[in-house]
Amino acid sequence: MPASSLDLDFVRAQFPAFAAPEASGWTHFENAGGSFPAMQTIDALTGFYRTKVQPYGVGPSGALGDAMDAARARWAEALGVTAPEVVFGPSTSANTYTLSHAFRPLLTAGDEIIVTDQDHEANSGVWRRMADETGMTLREWKVSPETGRLDPADFHALLSEKTKLVTFTHCSNLAGDENPVAELTAAARAAGAWSVVDGVSWAPHEICDVNDLGADVYMFSLYKVYGVHQGLMTVRTPLMERLGNQSHYFNAGSPAAKLNPAGPDHAQVAATAGTLDYIQALAAHHGVEANDLHGQVRAVSAMWRKQEQAITAPLLKFLSAHPNARLIGSDVADARRAPTVAFMPSKVSPPDMEKALGARGFITGANDFYARRLVEALGLDPDIGVMRVSMTHYTSGHDVSRMIAALEELL
Repeated sequence: MPASSLDLDFVRAQFPAFAAPEASGWTHFENAGGSFPAMQTIDALTGFYRTKVQPYGVGPSGALGDAMDAARARWAEALGVTAPEVVFGPSTSANTYTLSHAFRPLLTAGDEIIVTDQDHEANSGVWRRMADETGMTLREWKVSPETGRLDPADFHALLSEKTKLVTFTHCSNLAGDENPVAELTAAARAAGAWSVVDGVSWAPHEICDVNDLGADVYMFSLYKVYGVHQGLMTVRTPLMERLGNQSHYFNAGSPAAKLNPAGPDHAQVAATAGTLDYIQALAAHHGVEANDLHGQVRAVSAMWRKQEQAITAPLLKFLSAHPNARLIGSDVADARRAPTVAFMPSKVSPPDMEKALGARGFITGANDFYARRLVEALGLDPDIGVMRVSMTHYTSGHDVSRMIAALEELL
């Protein structure tokens, strides 16, 4: 029978950072900014560079091209899409920038686009600029100024027959709450609009089935999912076929190339498979019964979430009850709460608290985290920012207890 919970010792053994002398004495609580890479990722990247030449030729170069193709095919299986629908790019910010230009031939003055003030700027600024430059009407789905959360009822009220594109985040990198993606994309589709969903802050905690989510475009950053510094974007075929070509004219018919103005980073594309190798190692160790990668990803994601909910609950309880902390987002560590916890201390500035925690060996963050519009909507100063303590499945309960003790002293 498969294990019901993660073997944390085995998990942490897959990450060389935990044994690295440079990391000795430090506890990583800024995982939302970038996770540790798994050993399998490092091995995949090293292996590619051992014989790296221009891929897709004869000899060793053919094997390198095969490794790139295999990584794309495996991610397609994991995400429930087809290989031509998987696009790799240098980052999610770069991918959204290119995507916004590819959308322009499909949109005209008078069309409406819905954006939020909760998103990371990567999935906000490019669409706002596009609206300004094309004469589209911008509709903003606004957060609650008290909690930073979005109300789906407000989204439904913004939809109309003029809506052609909706963009929103799967999960805020500050509020930490999962938005009901499938509900929202279904409503957009019924209104005749395309949906672009930023999954950067959710994918490290659950690698989702894109078919289940219903998003026309779904994107995330692999360096936050135990991998290399690449952005992964799925673009469903009916939309891909209509988007404007952003590459060389002869690449217009190539889904893998048309949204890449420059050539791909060959080694990093191949090494994206390292994250999936890590997941399959966890599946094998924990006795996951699924034989296919898609099923293994689902099962391992469920174990990730169970571990994360357990370690997040005491931190949320502590912060929500503390008189000198304003918690952002939900105070309930349920299935719709990521282990990304932001708060505003009242007695000390976030930058000073970050330094004080650093002196105690904790790596945290204190700024606007590119969610500047959200910080402003909360009535806070984005130049000061907020505190963020972000965890993932390899964070231990002991680490969280130590963090709570340090915060109790500093708050």
